[in-house]
Amino acid sequence: MSGVHKNQTISFRISDYERREIEVKPRLEAANADCSRISIIDESDKSVSMTDDRIEEAIKRENAKLCIFDPIQAYLGGDTDMNRANEAREMTKKLGSIAERTGCAIVLIGHMNKGSGAKAAYRGMGSIDFFAVARSVMLVGRIEGQSNLRAMIQIKNNLAAFGHPKAFELAEDGFHWLGDYEITADEVLGGMVPKASKLEMAKQFLREQAERTQKILSTEIIELAAQEGISKRTLETAKKKLKIKAERNNNWYWNLRA
Repeated sequence: MSGVHKNQTISFRISDYERREIEVKPRLEAANADCSRISIIDESDKSVSMTDDRIEEAIKRENAKLCIFDPIQAYLGGDTDMNRANEAREMTKKLGSIAERTGCAIVLIGHMNKGSGAKAAYRGMGSIDFFAVARSVMLVGRIEGQSNLRAMIQIKNNLAAFGHPKAFELAEDGFHWLGDYEITADEVLGGMVPKASKLEMAKQFLREQAERTQKILSTEIIELAAQEGISKRTLETAKKKLKIKAERNNNWYWNLRA
């Protein structure tokens, strides 16, 4: 997307000039954006790059407070290799200088590579310098087991204390913030079901079992939970949270309605 949100935001397009009208504008309208406050940097003669003087000119002209490059790769320029630390740092230093002079926040959006087992800082495309120069870095990813939910986790902050992970939903009627969410960066990167979600699953499982029967053998309920992908440890935690009591009558039972 290529445009200027007057007095608030500047962002730059993903690909060709026409795609902005076809794909981006409907998304803005669906999010209730005021499109009258969006201006366009015309790239029909020259594409925008991170070192383009038109960026600072547009920020000053529109008194913009936020400038977004999405994705980073689209705005490197033809002669820049994002994997070379010296070239990446040169670009980010210039953007940092623009932010200082104008008071406009600069946000770079990149995509994670397909590697596994590495920390989030090393999963981004290109040089680690993009991560190193940033004052704050956010990781956004899918929440395993929740097809419409995404988590946003702060993985770097040089300006203040770390913020709490948040979640949002992409529903048919649009975007919805869900607020604080218990999840870690490792759970997002590894495609693991969050511990908090696993606990909720276990609690719901026990509630459903309580609707079927009042008492059940401890060994039986542990086996049934395992079939649902719920570990014994998580089940025991859910049992404690729901204040379920264990009773012994020759064998151990769980009284689900105590």
